[in-house]
Amino acid sequence: MAASWHTIPTLTTGGASFTGGQYTFWPSGQNHGAFEWKGKLNDTDSGDGHNVYMQVRVEGYDWSRYNGKQKSSVSFDQLNWDGAAQYTDDAYIRVCRDKGSLNPDNCSATKHYQR
Repeated sequence: MAASWHTIPTLTTGGASFTGGQYTFWPSGQNHGAFEWKGKLNDTDSGDGHNVYMQVRVEGYDWSRYNGKQKSSVSFDQLNWDGAAQYTDDAYIRVCRDKGSLNPDNCSATKHYQR
């Protein structure tokens, strides 16, 4: 069974964006029954000296972090899954800017997707 792809609206926060995003939930027995997401992570304020990153979480697990690069864009195509389950039902995704250890990071609103 082929995956059915859905659009992730552009995610933005000060200094970072995630564009061209898509996601799918794989069926049990294919690609670990994973939540797959892809798109481009962009540093939208190249002069601020801060890195950008994506955060993705699937049911029962903490956030996974995917780092971008300062002053550039990085394409991602990633699988996230629950190793104890046959397939993933719930996934959360957001884009963030890393403001260092003295200031809290800023993140976009979290998008929640369900199978």
